[in-house]
Amino acid sequence: MFNRTENLSLYIKKYPIISVLIGMNLVVYLLGLIPGIGNNLYALGIAYNYSISQGEYWRLITAMFLHGGFLHLLFNMFGLYVFGPELEQLAGKLRFFSIYFISGLLANVATYVVEPLNYASLGASGAIFGIFGAYLALVYHTRKILPQLKQLIIPLVAISVIMTFVQSNINITAHLVGLAVGFILGMFQFTPKRIRRFREK
Repeated sequence: MFNRTENLSLYIKKYPIISVLIGMNLVVYLLGLIPGIGNNLYALGIAYNYSISQGEYWRLITAMFLHGGFLHLLFNMFGLYVFGPELEQLAGKLRFFSIYFISGLLANVATYVVEPLNYASLGASGAIFGIFGAYLALVYHTRKILPQLKQLIIPLVAISVIMTFVQSNINITAHLVGLAVGFILGMFQFTPKRIRRFREK
């Protein structure tokens, strides 16, 4: 299910939303490497709670496209590249984007509400966990017609949640809230008719 065999051109054609999101994150990362531009980009874009409290609400969105180094970017974009395609095909372009974007946004909002004013965060992890949450909803909806799906998804989500708590410098709030929001959205998005149509492809 998660074995990506498409070449680049076919991947972009089949999964345009994912391709655009990965492209945007890569462009922002490369801009961040440019002296002067990079410093301003991070200074104005990270989700710094004090600045958000002063009305800089755009940070709740821009932080989703900033990463704290290449490995951070690679981990999140790999997750999007591997696990996103089935959801984009199943949910459709707009619905998939809404799961990704709303999960990431509300993860950052929750971080602002829960964490202290001196807390700062960045990265697409909340949105990626939204995808994982949507898969949990898919497992629930297909528990009778695709019981084997949970054998793939449950261990993946469990390991991701465990790593959230054992690794350092992780925004635990964003991960958990992103997961919960993705699950809730997925419960409404994955109708039996849409799942049946996807299985018939």
